[in-house]
Amino acid sequence: MSKRKFLFAANWKMNKRVSDVAPFIADLNRELELLKGKVAQDFEVVIAPPATHLLPAVDSSKNTAIQIGAQNCGHAKSGAFTGEISPQVLKEIHCEWVILGHSERRHLYLEDDARILGRLKAAWDEQLKVILCVGETLPERKGQRTTQVVERQLQILREASGIPEDRLVVAYEPVWAIGTGENATPDQAQEVHQFIRNWLKSNFSNSASEKTRILYGGSVKPDNSQELMGKPDVDGFLVGGASLEVSSFLGIIKNAFKSRG
Repeated sequence: MSKRKFLFAANWKMNKRVSDVAPFIADLNRELELLKGKVAQDFEVVIAPPATHLLPAVDSSKNTAIQIGAQNCGHAKSGAFTGEISPQVLKEIHCEWVILGHSERRHLYLEDDARILGRLKAAWDEQLKVILCVGETLPERKGQRTTQVVERQLQILREASGIPEDRLVVAYEPVWAIGTGENATPDQAQEVHQFIRNWLKSNFSNSASEKTRILYGGSVKPDNSQELMGKPDVDGFLVGGASLEVSSFLGIIKNAFKSRG
């Protein structure tokens, strides 16, 4: 059995009010404390709220096991970059994580690999932990270009002057399955996760391959998390819509552990 610590990350996207943050974290933390006594393997939980919610999220998560992440960050510490969030400021407010390369950033806001690389380097310069998202569109999957696309997106890691193994998580999110109610089958997810792990081994080291957690993201729900988590290279989930309610997010976590006994 893998010794990688499970990771469950909630991407709230542009949802919830600031006033929702504290009660959500309190409710989730209470349930997680009960759950931790029932599962043998340790795990981590990250919540990535909108940028306007980060400070109250950090404050509300103090003295809990819940960690806070941003949904993106800028490529510089500061400067004339209207609308960007400084990774230096994220570090200052004790935000530990940042999601980079999410499909919505790539496809709605046209962030290319070069721009994501700049954000990645800046995040690591501030010792932030990064969830790097990769994944293919439906035409790319139908064209049997899934691994080609994922490999291209992973190439920025080779340009980042080495990877800090303790601060990289890769999230495979098939674009065609995000918010659609569709999801990759467990076998489809495992195939890509295994490809990513093998790529890390070939391009970096056995250690990088074995230590890096690979999450699945794409319409994850309580009723499919157990089967998905049963695959050896699935180390957790990046959850969108189903993370907006404590009951559904917790259901995903609880059911995921059933797959590992």
